[in-house]
Amino acid sequence: MLHFCMHQPLTLTQLPRTISLAPPTPEIRLRKLVDEREKMIEQVKKLKSQLEQKTQRNGTENSLGPDGEILENGDDPNIMELQRDSTRQISDYKFKLVKAEQEVTALEQNVTRLEGQVTRYKSASENAEKVEDELKAEKRKLQRELRSALDKVDELESNNSHLSKRLEKMKSTRGMAQTP
Repeated sequence: MLHFCMHQPLTLTQLPRTISLAPPTPEIRLRKLVDEREKMIEQVKKLKSQLEQKTQRNGTENSLGPDGEILENGDDPNIMELQRDSTRQISDYKFKLVKAEQEVTALEQNVTRLEGQVTRYKSASENAEKVEDELKAEKRKLQRELRSALDKVDELESNNSHLSKRLEKMKSTRGMAQTP
């Protein structure tokens, strides 16, 4: 039985040598069997290399089915398990993404609220500093007025003391003038 692969072009060695009505001799049958065996060995080598390439691409060693054929993505239980795991991870990541987006929104609202508080506190602080500056100016003015008033009190006290001494002198000179 001669086996031709549809993917390869036919060569002269693959065609029957002679067409005769006589039964093939054992040498001819043996030659055909050897040729067929060599072709099958080449085909096995080729399929093994294809299998190695596919397993390297897919990253799995067990891409053969129970009867030794290469399985496609939908048929391999390992790939199906990987797909389920991937789907589960994707849904977990989607959930985490939604949760993270909600947290980001909440944090942005918190930032907006805190920025409003900062603005209010800043204006309150500026107003307090303005009031403090006014109070300091008022205090300096009052301290000047107090020093001025204390100086005036000292002057009036010294003037009063001077006048009191003068009055005493006048009384004592009048009293001496009336007693002779």
